[in-house]
Amino acid sequence: MTRSSTSATRPARPQTAPARGWPGPGGGQVGHVDPPALWRATTVQACGLWPFAAGSGAPMTGVPLGQHLQTGATVCGDPISWFTRARYISNPSLFMLGMPGLGKSTLVNRMLIGMSATGVTPLVLGDLKPDYADTVRALGGQVISIGRGVGGINVLDPGAMGEAAARIGGERGRILAAEAHGRVLNMVAALITIVRGRPMDDHEQSVLSACLHHLTERTRKGRAPLLPDLLKVLDEGPDRVRAVTLDRGNEARYQEAVDPLHRSLLGVLDGPLGDTFASETSTRIDPASPAVCVDISRIGEADTQLTAAAMLAAWSDGLGTVAAAHALADAGLAPQRWFFTVLDELWRPLRAASGIVERIDALTRLNRSLGLGDAKITHTLKDAEALGSEADRAKARGFVERAGMVVCAGLPRTEMRELGEIVGLSEREIELVSSWSSPPGWASTGGNEEPPGRGRFLIKVGGRPGIPIKVSITDTERELHNTNTRWNRPSLSKGA
Repeated sequence: MTRSSTSATRPARPQTAPARGWPGPGGGQVGHVDPPALWRATTVQACGLWPFAAGSGAPMTGVPLGQHLQTGATVCGDPISWFTRARYISNPSLFMLGMPGLGKSTLVNRMLIGMSATGVTPLVLGDLKPDYADTVRALGGQVISIGRGVGGINVLDPGAMGEAAARIGGERGRILAAEAHGRVLNMVAALITIVRGRPMDDHEQSVLSACLHHLTERTRKGRAPLLPDLLKVLDEGPDRVRAVTLDRGNEARYQEAVDPLHRSLLGVLDGPLGDTFASETSTRIDPASPAVCVDISRIGEADTQLTAAAMLAAWSDGLGTVAAAHALADAGLAPQRWFFTVLDELWRPLRAASGIVERIDALTRLNRSLGLGDAKITHTLKDAEALGSEADRAKARGFVERAGMVVCAGLPRTEMRELGEIVGLSEREIELVSSWSSPPGWASTGGNEEPPGRGRFLIKVGGRPGIPIKVSITDTERELHNTNTRWNRPSLSKGA
């Protein structure tokens, strides 16, 4: 398909009022001129009428996203369709950057709705505002609330992975149980990293792993251990745990080896994280749900530690559910399903503590199975540059480098140049996207004028030229996704 157009100037309409058209030859005004007519047809149909037809090059595979800014052609796409069907990308992932208020979550919501219609299960693992809860409810999905007094997650619960391992049994079940153990270990280490503000030592991870193995063997079936149970194991000091501390039968050496870990776990339980992570999981993710949203919007904006911990716990639980679903499908015990995870506001956990980026990287890499796409969303590359060490910054930049699709909303020119060093942006693309970061003009009528970049995005794939699009949302989408709900009081809209 190509987009062809032809236009004709129609006779001027009679004017009863003073003409408001263009200046005429004698300095007067001509009448009103209608806009040109527009048709769309194939090159076979239109070539005789309009011989200057040219292909727009807009991809048509996937969720309809918007219109090409230069050609007006419809642009379709999403990470899973471009990976499985069009094969434009080798990794079903998306990394999105842009200033606040320009429509990043609106575009992702559209992808979720479109992919859900094709059988893909959306998983929003940590919704902060919330931006996606209403969409998930409209899709008939499950919304789980996490926060103080609202709901919690038991980070020692292997969840769906543990249940699937028991159901599968045999060697496959043992391998899945080992993966579940690694995920739990990584999550507990992440909580300790957040409390300490720095990564755990290597020997402490060995002690923690031995404690978790001991707990798994000692806990009866049907019940998951809790963080207080982990403290009891450290107090008791079973042989399996003492062996990795190299205490050699010396109680003082054992206490010296485990005391820092013991103190950190007490800090988790008695500090800002204890109420949320010290008890049973309030609501488990339903693997059969058509969509899932873990809503953490009840956590205060300033509660950075709890926000980061809740996001990491939601990611760990959600990705574990995906791994369990694939393992059951491989064993012939469940149908094969595809999932698409949304990891929004990525900068929040990144800034929680030094080394947390490594935990995020491990969480997203632990599931080696196919059938999982993901979207990581943040504001700018400056979020990565604010990390403490060069190693952390390199890992954070790796999220962008490994992404199959990179989508940019409005960003300042300096940051676009930095991004261009990673994804390869032309000077024209840098100028275009940076122009979208300008604030709205001063509205003389007192109305609400939108920023010039709202709803405009540049899609980059590898070394290909970027695809600039304009997203226009429907009334239904507008009702489901309004990030300015708190400001929509009638008194404010009237200027009171």
